[in-house]
Amino acid sequence: MLSSLNSRPVWKRLAALLGIAGLLLPSPVFASDESEHATTTPIKHLVVIFQENVSFDHYFGTYPVAANQAGEPQFEARPNTPGVNGLSPALRNNNPNGTNPFRLDRSKAATCDQDHNYNDEQFMFHGGLMDRFVQLGTTGTDGTLTCSATDIMGYFDGNTVTAMWNYAQNFAMSDNSFGTTFGPSTPGALNLVSGQTHGATAPKGLTGSNVSSIAGNSMVGDLRPYYDDCSPGGGQQPNQAVMSGKNIGDLLNQKGITWGWFQGGFRPTSVAGGKAVCGATHTGSDGLPKGDYIPHHEPFQYYASTTNQHHLPPSAVSMIGKTDQANHQYDLADFWSAADNGNLPEVSFLKARGFEDGHAGYSDPLAEQRFVVTTINRLQRSREWRETAIIIAYDDSDGWYDHVMGPIVMQSSTSQDELLGPGTCGTTANGAYSGRCGYGPRLPLLVVSPWAKQNYVAHNVSDQSSILRFIEDNWDLGQIGDQSSDAVAGTISNMFDFKSPRNRKLMLDPATGLRVEDDDN
Repeated sequence: MLSSLNSRPVWKRLAALLGIAGLLLPSPVFASDESEHATTTPIKHLVVIFQENVSFDHYFGTYPVAANQAGEPQFEARPNTPGVNGLSPALRNNNPNGTNPFRLDRSKAATCDQDHNYNDEQFMFHGGLMDRFVQLGTTGTDGTLTCSATDIMGYFDGNTVTAMWNYAQNFAMSDNSFGTTFGPSTPGALNLVSGQTHGATAPKGLTGSNVSSIAGNSMVGDLRPYYDDCSPGGGQQPNQAVMSGKNIGDLLNQKGITWGWFQGGFRPTSVAGGKAVCGATHTGSDGLPKGDYIPHHEPFQYYASTTNQHHLPPSAVSMIGKTDQANHQYDLADFWSAADNGNLPEVSFLKARGFEDGHAGYSDPLAEQRFVVTTINRLQRSREWRETAIIIAYDDSDGWYDHVMGPIVMQSSTSQDELLGPGTCGTTANGAYSGRCGYGPRLPLLVVSPWAKQNYVAHNVSDQSSILRFIEDNWDLGQIGDQSSDAVAGTISNMFDFKSPRNRKLMLDPATGLRVEDDDN
């Protein structure tokens, strides 16, 4: 035991020895050491796994009750598992959409991508009636998949999204967390890192269907990042955008906090004409090749201050998380290089390769499960686990049916708004930025950590920028400002218990999502 203590930083060795002696720790408990900065909680390493396109009901609508059909991984809830605001018998049997929600089993894991445009999602919500989803469901084909408009009402349970349900059982989740605004991937990613979609411009102009991607100078569509060689056309082309203002990377840099966005496929496969080429692909759930790197899923590439336009590698493994030519933007493999080298960044955002990110059409829940479980299992084996929190969050709902409309904390009245009728999501307040109607759809949110409450469901309102706010508060960074939604974001701190630490781990099988090892000491 003493040998293991000697390998730890001085203040941690002192804390452990005082704990052995039964003595109280002196203040401050969460002081800095030679590699970590002072924090307001015991969390010294935050890892955000940011996945794609899932509504809460799509994954958790019947939680914690699974059908447990033969041949599928079985799920049995713990005693006294709290309920969630899920699909009631009335909604399942007499749904206002004219089609009742229905269970998708594991053989139906691959589904078509649904309509999740900023204006169309508002139209589906119909001012809170939540009765127009089937009207905009996908029909025809999506890759090799056949699509029916009623598919939008489908949901999975604990026999398919088994790992997610097991994480909820053993750690904490929310049933009242929302996209900060309506819309697809890019607005969700921007809200995660800045609480702000305003300040979008297209330096080379917009044409065709992309004209509607900016409304009231706010990003409402999926324009690709202008500062990115791997955007279509090699970057700096028409129909690409930049963002002004600050993001969380700027605040972290000001305090010298180590951080990074780590995305699968970010490492170039070649260089052509002085520009990086991100050519790595895998076969997606639709049977077609899918690029590992998806530029509009990388929010920091929209900002001049945080872009790594040419996808340069870190200058050394020891510099991962620090400022160098990579500018905190990395390939996913660099995250594990840093972790294995003992310099896990204090704040990390992880983005899977395209075929594993859970996005309907080219990915699916089983591919997503392999990525998420493999990642979390490996982090639980790291020497930093006792000081780590993992947040599993999503960028948007994909348009999948969910029966809950969140509070509208930001009103808007652009031509792209549809919540209360054409051109209106309420009325934009005098001086307020428009094109930010929200909160948007309800999304899953889970916390996996030794410090997370166990088998706990948070019912308070939160949104994507609540994660941003947690980072700001934990490292005392201040706030983004300029009408960022971080100023009004609900807390996620109630999903933790910072008074009763436990070295709780949950090892799962990436294929089935079932427990393979549980070290609960």
